[in-house]
Amino acid sequence: MSSPTPYQVLCVCLGNICRSPTAEVVLRQHCEAEKLLINIDSAGTSNYHPGKAPDLRSQQHAQLRGYDLSGLRARQIQLEDFIQFDLILAMDHDNLSDLQALAQQAQQQFGRLRAELALMSAHDPVYPHQAVPDPYYGGAAGFERVLDQCESSSRAWVTYFQQQNSKV
Repeated sequence: MSSPTPYQVLCVCLGNICRSPTAEVVLRQHCEAEKLLINIDSAGTSNYHPGKAPDLRSQQHAQLRGYDLSGLRARQIQLEDFIQFDLILAMDHDNLSDLQALAQQAQQQFGRLRAELALMSAHDPVYPHQAVPDPYYGGAAGFERVLDQCESSSRAWVTYFQQQNSKV
């Protein structure tokens, strides 16, 4: 991570309109606050919402905490992402399983892959290895939980990135 090329992180959920865009912006803001050279993007495993803005409820709750999701647009993950990104973070176990299957396809197509796969909460001491719950069909509390967990997990990833960088 100490090279001039930014480390590349992709946050992934099902539709790329609630959890993963929230994770993208929250993680980006936490990394920027620590002056880490890390590029962050997001995608969905499904093709439900290509080109759409994040869910309005996600945008509203995020805005109250100082996060702007309005410029993001949903996209579906591509096999090329497995060779373009260093780390792909799944929001839940189902998405992690889907990503593992896609990684096998990418490996067959490209050979060696660049991306490591992990849960968003892999290093989170508050929400250890817990799924970021999908708030889409729920109420306001679900969107607040997504933000709480993304903030907690982002702090944990920043610490992880800093520790990895000090080992290089």
